[in-house]
Amino acid sequence: MLRPARPGDEPGILAMIEALARYEREPDAVENTAPMLTAALFGDEPRVFAHVVEHEGAIVGIAIWFVTYSTWTGTHGIWLEDLYVDERMRGRGHGRALMSALAAECVERGYRRFEWTVLDWNAPSIAFYRSIGAEPMSEWTTQRLSGERLAELAGR
Repeated sequence: MLRPARPGDEPGILAMIEALARYEREPDAVENTAPMLTAALFGDEPRVFAHVVEHEGAIVGIAIWFVTYSTWTGTHGIWLEDLYVDERMRGRGHGRALMSALAAECVERGYRRFEWTVLDWNAPSIAFYRSIGAEPMSEWTTQRLSGERLAELAGR
C-alpha cells in the first residue's frame, strides 16, 4: 500500500535510508535519527515530505522529497531526495508507484518540475528513470558545500 508517511513510520523510513546508504556504498554516512525524521517530517512547519510503500506492516519503499522553486518558470516543483525500494520487493511496481505519486503531486499543485539526481554508476536506476520518461540534465553538475568549507564560507 502506497501512502503519505505518518507519525510512527520513522523507524521504517530510517531503515530504508540506511539500506540506501549501503546500496550507494556509503554505509557509515547516515547521521539521521528517528527523532530527527519526526521533527523534519511532522514538526510545526514540515519542509520535508515522504511517501512510503507498506507491505505486511513493514515499510519497503520510500520517496523523500521537498518543494523547490524555479525563477525561470515562476512555479514550484518537487525535488526527490531519496527513492528506495527494498531489494527483495523490487520488480513489483513500487518504485514506479512512488514516482507516479510524486508526479501526481506536481500536477495537482500546478508544479512544473520534478527533479532528482542519480549516481552515474547506478545503471539499474538510470534505466528505470529512462523507462518512465526522465531525461538527463547532462549540462548541469551538482555542487556541494559542507563541513569545514561551509563553515569557512559562512565566516565561522
